[in-house]
Parts: sequence; structure tokens; C-alpha cells
Amino acid sequence: MPQRKQNFMEGAAVLTLAVAVTKVLGAVYKIPLGNLLDKDGMAHFYVAYNIYSLLLIVSTAGLPLALSRLVSQAEARGRVNQRKRIFRVTLGLFCLLGVVCSAVMLLFAKPLSRALRDSQAALAIRVLAPAVFCVCILSAIRGYTQGRGNMLPTAVSQIIESACKLTVGLTVAWLLVRQGAEPGRCAAGAISGVTVGAATGLAVLTVWLLRSRSGQRGTDVPQSRREILRRVLQIGVPVTLGSVGMSLITLLDQALVLGTLQSSLGLSEANAAALYGEYTFGMTLFALPASFMYPLTISLVPSISAATAAGRGETAAQNAASALKLAMVVALPVGVGMSVLAGPILHLLYPAVPQTAEAAAYHLRILGIASVFVCLMIATAGILQAYGKERIPVITLLVGGGVKIAANYLLVTDPTISIHGAPIGTLLCYAVIAELNLLAIVRVVPHRLGLGGAAGKLLLSTAAMAAAARGGYGLLSRHMGSGCATLLSILAAGAVYVLLVLCLEVLRREEILQLPKGEKLAKFLFKS
Repeated sequence: MPQRKQNFMEGAAVLTLAVAVTKVLGAVYKIPLGNLLDKDGMAHFYVAYNIYSLLLIVSTAGLPLALSRLVSQAEARGRVNQRKRIFRVTLGLFCLLGVVCSAVMLLFAKPLSRALRDSQAALAIRVLAPAVFCVCILSAIRGYTQGRGNMLPTAVSQIIESACKLTVGLTVAWLLVRQGAEPGRCAAGAISGVTVGAATGLAVLTVWLLRSRSGQRGTDVPQSRREILRRVLQIGVPVTLGSVGMSLITLLDQALVLGTLQSSLGLSEANAAALYGEYTFGMTLFALPASFMYPLTISLVPSISAATAAGRGETAAQNAASALKLAMVVALPVGVGMSVLAGPILHLLYPAVPQTAEAAAYHLRILGIASVFVCLMIATAGILQAYGKERIPVITLLVGGGVKIAANYLLVTDPTISIHGAPIGTLLCYAVIAELNLLAIVRVVPHRLGLGGAAGKLLLSTAAMAAAARGGYGLLSRHMGSGCATLLSILAAGAVYVLLVLCLEVLRREEILQLPKGEKLAKFLFKS
């Protein structure tokens, strides 16, 4: 059965739509969860989830990208047997990594939770253990289909995975809270949805893979399994090291914050976890803009790799420029909007825990700006990786991580700052990484990207949007409830931003033409 391929813009659109749906499902999952578990339960939830994220990145960060890149190159050259062998070799590697990482979480749950100064998170860590293995296999299949230019299987499996996580996680958490279970047990029940969702997504994608097999045979002689494994590791390991470095730094940062609150400031484990829980309420929304960048990067890497392999350097540079521009079109309004309306948004989302929402508003004001730099970091790292410069993002991540740990150590230990120093360290970290990556792109990409004009227009549009959001809320909140005022001010600010982006032609006619049905859209938006 032949696969339907998408170009870069189509692939990015498919994955972005999937992420939009999964983020809506994720919001329906995490926002009620915050109201159910409050800051204590959410602290245990995130301690377990951060360990899971680290081991997941060890298993899946760089290797799916390497698989996607090698498969796209083989596909562009018509090497059918090479493409099939790349997938089989990488799938075996993923199975091994999944077994090892799941075993670590299952067997060492208590030592891991104690090391992170939160002993009540052990049960949640065990519940998450099988999810690592499932996601490893999922990542192999997704990397293969993405390398072949088909983003639809990834999109569908992500939506199914999120739907199962929502249904199971919220149901189990609600039942446990009603029974009066302790916060650690409630967090484990909530996080069980992640494991069930990963297993269901894997089952669906496996069925799709088996049904989509074709009898296509190639005449090419594939490389040896050893050579393929060497190439996969050569590309994937640097990316993995960089990603693991950031996740490891996040874990160390978490342990440092919790440890400092207990040792330097004299708080109990429960009180320290409660303060860290307030910080996680801001972190939940902080991660939202970045989630829209990953599908862009996933579609970008095989697109640039295939273009450079075919000697089309200008096409590769155009895709890189479009990726950076689209990243900023999404990141600036969302990040700045969260910052200027931090308090109203959190009170709207968490009405059952108003004190926690008020305390988390400070964190979100800073983290909203930090999320813009996170999006830039993801997009620029994807461009560097696509151009074969995998080591550069590793170095910049480690530099930024060092800045984060140093800043948090200096700020959190100050009793007058305490937990309020954590988001400042996060902002400094990602700002440094994004700036270093951008400087590297200037040197790496052989063609000029020409983004200066678009950047100025986007900043102007974002400033107008922020003024509309803050002014609109201030005016509306005098005449109606805070919730309605927040929603209306967000809608008004979004309308202002979209109109300015279109009027200033931030996305030019030739870029719109790359989209599906782009000619009709361009004529509608740019009538001459």
C-alpha cells in the first residue's frame, strides 16, 4: 500500500493540528487534575513525571530523529532495501533501551524518589515504568513514517494516546480523591493514564504498520547492520546527550530547589513540596507553546535533510527560514499573553484552589516570557540537527543548564526570594541557549535567511496584542466577572494580533502558496 507523502508545510500542518488536539485534551487532563490534587499532589506527580521524562529522552530523543533522517535520505535516493534495514536495526535498539529504562524505574523507584527529596512519589514512578517501553517502540514507528514523509500516523496515534490518558488518569484520580487516599497515591492514580495511553497508542500504530506493509522490493544493496547502527548512533547520540543534559539539569534543579527549601530555609518535606507544587502550576502552562514547536521540528528535519541530500541548498534554507518565522508567530503571542494575564488565566483555570492560583501567578509572569525562548531553542536546534550539526545544540544546552543551576542556587537560597528564584533561573537558561543557537545558525546555514523585517513586524504586533490584552482586561473586569473578562480580553487581543500579522504581511505570499490549497488562501489574504 503506497504511503501518502506530505511536503514540509503540509507535514508541519498535520502535526501541528494533532498537537492542538492533544493539547486541548492535555488541558482537560491537567487543569481538572490540578483542582483535584492541589499543590501537594501535583508536586508528587511532577517529581515522578520528570524522572520518566529523563529516561524517555535517553530512549527516544535523538534516535527517532536519526531514524527519520536516514530513512528520508534513503527514500529520496530510491533505496528500498536500505530503508527497510534501517528500520529493523533501529527497532531492535529501541526495544533494548525500552526494557532497560523501564526496569530502572520499576526496580529503583524508592531510591530515585528519596534522591529527589520526595519519598511519596515512589508509587507514581513505578506506575509510569511500563510507559517508557511502550513509547520507545512508538517512537521507532513514528520516526520511520516521518522519514517517509507521512506525518498522519504520528498525528493519529498522539490523539488516541492523549484521549486514553485523559479518560483513565482523571477517572482514577477522582475515585482515589473521593476515597480520601493520600496525595502520593492520588498522584500515582492520575499518572496511570499516561501508561495506559502509551500502550493504546502503541497498539493502534502497530496495527497500522502491519496493514500498510507493501510488497515493494528494491534492487539496492543495503549497508551492513553494523554500519547502519554506527550511523544511527553517530547522529542520535549527540542529540540524546543534549536532550538528556537538559532533562538531567531539570531533575538536578528540582532536587536543588526542594533540598534548598528543606536544608537552607528549614522547611519540612511536605512544606517544601507544597511550594514546589505552586511552581508546577506555572510550569504546566509554560510547556504549552513549546509543544507546538516539536511537530514543526519533526517535519523540518527530514525536509532539510532530503533537500541537502539532493543538492537543493536554497530550498533547505527557505524551509529553515519558514520554520523560524512560524515558531515566532506562535510563540510570541502565547508566551507574552500568558505573562501579561498570568493571574486572571490561573484563577480562571483553577477556581477550586484560588490560593495556589494566586501564588503561581508570579511564576507564570516570568515563565511566559521564558516560553518564547524555549520555542526559539527548539526550532533552532532542529535546524542545526537537520544540517548535520548535532553537537552544537548539545553544547548550548549544557551551557544554558549551567546558567540555570547557578542562578537557582544563588536565588533560591536567599530567604527573601526562595521559590521565586526558580522561574528566573529558567528564563536565563533558555534565553542563553536560544541566543547561542541563533549565532550558530548564522555561521552554519550557507544561505541568508533574511528574517530581520519579519522579526520587527512580529514584535510590533505582539506589543499591540499585549497592550490590548492588559487594557481590555482592566476595562472589562470593572463591569463583569473576572472569568468572562479574561476570555473576552484574550479573544480581543488575539484578533488584534492576527489582523496586524496579516496587514503587515509577516507571512508572505510565496510562503502561503506552500500550504495545501495555498493559492486560494493567498488570493484571499493578499488581494491586489
